[in-house]
Amino acid sequence: MDMKIALLIVDMQLAYLGDCVKESGAEDACEYINYVSERLRAKGHCIVHVRHLSPGQSKDDLACEIIPQVNIGQDDHTVWKNFNNAFWQTELEELLRKEKVDLVIVSGFSAEYCVTFTYGGGTERGFKTVMLQKGIVSKNPSVVPEVTRDRNMISYPAIDAILEAQ
Repeated sequence: MDMKIALLIVDMQLAYLGDCVKESGAEDACEYINYVSERLRAKGHCIVHVRHLSPGQSKDDLACEIIPQVNIGQDDHTVWKNFNNAFWQTELEELLRKEKVDLVIVSGFSAEYCVTFTYGGGTERGFKTVMLQKGIVSKNPSVVPEVTRDRNMISYPAIDAILEAQ
């Protein structure tokens, strides 16, 4: 039986990264995110764009748009959240269970907040959860090594090997 994988691309929005794509490391991270998402899409896996909606903000606000450096697939899912943890009070867990996901890969912004809290939320709900190596971002890039030091990570060559074995 093949392993079903979901890639969560968290908060890669104009509101947070529009003015600092290069400085934050988002430009480089997008190369990894886009490579992995394309490989996963090609094998029928689940891609979810998690988007943060602040109080008083509309889903139609330009600030809620995903930065243009992130490729969006036609069959990708979108989950809107109001809290740091993308699993908290959203339909994310239900979507992943419906898709029969075994492995959740978390990527995106912000390493020390939404990425970390979403990683914990996935683990707490019983998913095998990892972060995408070189696929997480912060406005303070020096925190990325701290965030990733004690958490499970997966590299794109490891993802390639899993997909090739399927």
